[in-house]
Amino acid sequence: MDKREQKKQNNKIILFPGVAERLMEKGLESFQQNKYQESICFFEEAMEIEPDHTDIHIGLVLAYFEAGNLQKAKELANKMLQSGIGDYIQVMDLYLMILVQLHQYNEIVATVEVLLEEREIPKEKFDHFSRMLAFCRRMERTSPEKQEREAIPVEENKNKKLNLFSYQDQNAQMMLAAQLAEQNIRPYIDDIKAYLVSEQGHPFFKTMLLNVMSEHEYDKEVVLEKFGKSLSLNPSDLPPVHQQPKLSAIVSQLAAQLEQEDPILYENIKGLIERQFFLVYPLELEPFNAASWAAAYHRLASEYHGLEASSGKMAKLYGISEEELEEALSCIRKIEEISYPNI
Repeated sequence: MDKREQKKQNNKIILFPGVAERLMEKGLESFQQNKYQESICFFEEAMEIEPDHTDIHIGLVLAYFEAGNLQKAKELANKMLQSGIGDYIQVMDLYLMILVQLHQYNEIVATVEVLLEEREIPKEKFDHFSRMLAFCRRMERTSPEKQEREAIPVEENKNKKLNLFSYQDQNAQMMLAAQLAEQNIRPYIDDIKAYLVSEQGHPFFKTMLLNVMSEHEYDKEVVLEKFGKSLSLNPSDLPPVHQQPKLSAIVSQLAAQLEQEDPILYENIKGLIERQFFLVYPLELEPFNAASWAAAYHRLASEYHGLEASSGKMAKLYGISEEELEEALSCIRKIEEISYPNI
């Protein structure tokens, strides 16, 4: 036995009872202080001592998740499922939420379909997983594995008009916008303007085209039609899409309620808000009260995840009236209805 192996053996011998629990407590304490890398170190040490401890596994998955290491979080959650560590449905829910953050909708669809076929889902969770399956089937069409690359290089179209309405695929729209960002867009301004003002243009693609115009410092008025509203704007004057003060205000309200209590749900709601703000940009949510919109997004996300959260309870939590919440919720649902059919 070499010295390294001897040291490992010696370390095992001198460990006192409760060491793993103390390491886990330190991991939780670091996690609550947003010291995620430190938290990971404590949980990993604890796992070496107690390799089958459910709470240590869950703590490490969440620490990986918050540290942005989604792939490790996914691998560990999958290991828990394969090894039977923890409550199967709870771990599966956590695993699927990680896949949502990774945008691996095809894998979610395949997994949930198997669960439904094998009747592995408890009755009280059936609606939750069914809604998730429907959501991911819609989103699956936008994943790279499912898309045909429709975008034609801009260079090949220099003497032709861009038929922007032919780009129905979200990935193709993103590719074209990226290509336009690197080109002289002046020859295509009329085509872009026609798309922005059309009711048939998709709000997602319109936001991307506005960003391209802003990056090119296009400083002439254009007319934008979005969600039944029409406005004139100067692309060069627009703020960056992800630096909108109202977006930050809503996320701050949510963070105060959820970031420590339920970080997975918080990240998912944050993603929903960012997606909707991207779609609505540069329009603003009105009437604006950060608490009302935070409560409405919280309410809708809870519904998506099969969690009980009445409007009355949510309104009380955020210190607003139920009427304010319902008004904001109605607007959010309309955005979802308009945006999803074409995405």
